[in-house]
Amino acid sequence: MTNQAVPKLSVRDLWKVYGPNPKRLVSGDFRNMTLAEQLDHVRSQEHFVAAADVSFDVYEGQIFVIMGLSGSGKSTVLRAISRLDEPTCGQVFLDDTDLLAAASRELIEIRRHKMGMVFQSFGLLPHLDVVQNVAFPLKAQRRPRSERRAHARKMIELVGLKGKETAYPHELSGGQQQRVGIARSLAVEPELWFLDEPFSALDPLIRAQMQDEFLRLQTQLNKTIVFVTHDFLEALKLADKICIMKDGEIVQIGSPAEIVLHPADDYVREFIGDVPLANVLRAEDVMSPPWKDGETHPSVARDSILEDAIKLFDEKTETVDVTDNDGSVLGSLHPLEVIRSLYHDAPEANS
Repeated sequence: MTNQAVPKLSVRDLWKVYGPNPKRLVSGDFRNMTLAEQLDHVRSQEHFVAAADVSFDVYEGQIFVIMGLSGSGKSTVLRAISRLDEPTCGQVFLDDTDLLAAASRELIEIRRHKMGMVFQSFGLLPHLDVVQNVAFPLKAQRRPRSERRAHARKMIELVGLKGKETAYPHELSGGQQQRVGIARSLAVEPELWFLDEPFSALDPLIRAQMQDEFLRLQTQLNKTIVFVTHDFLEALKLADKICIMKDGEIVQIGSPAEIVLHPADDYVREFIGDVPLANVLRAEDVMSPPWKDGETHPSVARDSILEDAIKLFDEKTETVDVTDNDGSVLGSLHPLEVIRSLYHDAPEANS
């Protein structure tokens, strides 16, 4: 469950520019220019813009997915937020701490105690077994050996690898190796969890299983997550919010339903072209006000996908109630509205 009161992570006006002297280009009157003027100014000086004026908020317990094609800037933003790559300018707040203003020692402590990171390459140490790999970041916290190993075993069980504690990386499948990487990143009990295309190197079936496993873990742990992917279907499956990037700029931010129903431009429309909308949209996304005709109607939960809701319509059913967790009726579904919602042009036609 997300806490929407105050952002856990707040990114403001973040730039990452590569070239001979990027800091000089973003000083002086740079802040008073429009974005188009800023981009022209930087590019005219033979510098490359990897991330331009990136701003967003991530709330506690939220899965925020940054997606785009190769070269869009998605991984650059993640690495800049965590300061694995130093941003050219901007602000990044974790709670009340400005990460970009943090001194090296303070940043090291934040990474040790508050951040977890998982990358596409599993990065396991081949000479260490599973327990030792998972416990490795706890050594940096100088926790006693017995305590680190006991905690590592808990994380191993959490990711479904109980019984593999003494195995070495070469003895594990790709999916199992990635589970070890996930367990290792969770061992420090991070407040903020970064994942950069963690499943993209896996076979499709294993990838789908890992996505399900990831959602299971999130249900238990309720972490604040920034997840990077190039796969739109993966983003739709995992995200509370999606940020779509192109050429270093944010094109659109919204919930999966908002992205699908109201694409910002043709670039976003290309992503949603083959999306199975009945498996993406939820009853609450397309419901109308409650239909009060004195009759009893079939009902679905507000977060039910349309595919499940559609099954309730038969030749005698014209209205399906949408209910909250306590059973109260929030709205209603009607066949024509449901059908219209499954066509990309429908929201524009009805707006």
